[in-house]
Amino acid sequence: MTLDGALDDYLAHVRTERGYSAHTVAGYRADLVDLIGFAEQRGVHDPAGLELGLLRDWLWAATERGLARASIARRAASARGFTAWLHRRGLIAADPGARLKAPRAQRTLPRVVTEHALADALAALAARAADGDPVAVRDAAIAELLYAAALRVSELVGLDLADVDRRRRTVLVTGKGAKQRVVPYGAPAARALDRYLESARPALVAGAEAAPTTSAVFLGVRGGRLGVRSVHRQIASLLEDIPGSGPGGPHALRHSAATHLLDGGADLRAVQEFLGHASLGTTQIYTHVSAERLKQSYRTAHPRA
Repeated sequence: MTLDGALDDYLAHVRTERGYSAHTVAGYRADLVDLIGFAEQRGVHDPAGLELGLLRDWLWAATERGLARASIARRAASARGFTAWLHRRGLIAADPGARLKAPRAQRTLPRVVTEHALADALAALAARAADGDPVAVRDAAIAELLYAAALRVSELVGLDLADVDRRRRTVLVTGKGAKQRVVPYGAPAARALDRYLESARPALVAGAEAAPTTSAVFLGVRGGRLGVRSVHRQIASLLEDIPGSGPGGPHALRHSAATHLLDGGADLRAVQEFLGHASLGTTQIYTHVSAERLKQSYRTAHPRA
């Protein structure tokens, strides 16, 4: 079997059997296509030629091109997954990726937007939606739901009408690895979402060039499912004037929601379930306790405070 053929089979495996998202599969494809191109330049055209030395040289070449530590770490992970699968399939005698090391990626967290700043930004969105413009009403519902339910942007755009339980104020979310969870949302998000579903979404459907066939909750102006990039642009624009460092896209709302939950005294394991993290360790890294909450805990619990 050629390397290209093995790659096609591997990507089909992670997509169908492992349930990886299209975005994740595309990332694997980009990394491994680069690896195969590097291997072919070295005269390697089948899986048996993927040796540890070649994998190390590939990562070194990427380092020399100036790729970030996070990119190098991701490439190493892609290669390890591929060679482990090749070994399980019996296409290679040993797994060279098991000994492949890469620098730890520096974990960067999106900034946390304060509760007051978010309240002002969401109020501004509501004011723009007051005249009933369908796009403005939709954008207000998007921002409210992203923050209220701490959703990933892919989870938001993947919502279908059947996933929304307006009576219970919950959404059925399909997260990473096709894992599903039920997430609650509060009264402000409920008002914004109800208004969108009752008036703005039908207006977007009526104004579409052709009758939409999608059951998506959030629609674009042409009536199709709204894309990730559109939501990213909207939230980046919403947060661009708010002071603070770090990215200002949809993930900033998710991170802010998680941090505000912890600041309010929510249990870490409850936040883990809310976010859809597989391990508590991820939640501990992803969220952080504010200095004020830490000081309050110290004053309450320490005998010498």
